[in-house]
Amino acid sequence: MGLRVKKCEHLQAISEVKKANGYECEECIKTGDVWVHLRTCQECGTTLCCDSSPNKHASKHASSHSHPVISSAEPNENWMWCYVHESIAKY
Repeated sequence: MGLRVKKCEHLQAISEVKKANGYECEECIKTGDVWVHLRTCQECGTTLCCDSSPNKHASKHASSHSHPVISSAEPNENWMWCYVHESIAKY
C-alpha cells in the first residue's frame, strides 16, 4: 500500500484503509446540519464531518471512542491522520 509514516504506531497499524459508504456525515444527517469535509474512522468505518465543519463530529468521535485514526473521505484525497500523534500518512 505504500504508507509513508513517521513514528506513529496507530498509522502503522493500518493495513487496509476503510472507505466511506456514502458522502454524508452520519451525525449531521440526524440533526439536519451541514458539513464541510468528511473523514472516515479507521477503527469502525463511521464517516463524520471534519474540524472545519461546525460540529467537528470526526474529532469528537475520535476522542470519545478512543479511535485515533481517520482518513479523508474526500474524492481524490489519499491521506490518514492520527489525532494522538498529530501525524499524517499518504497512501
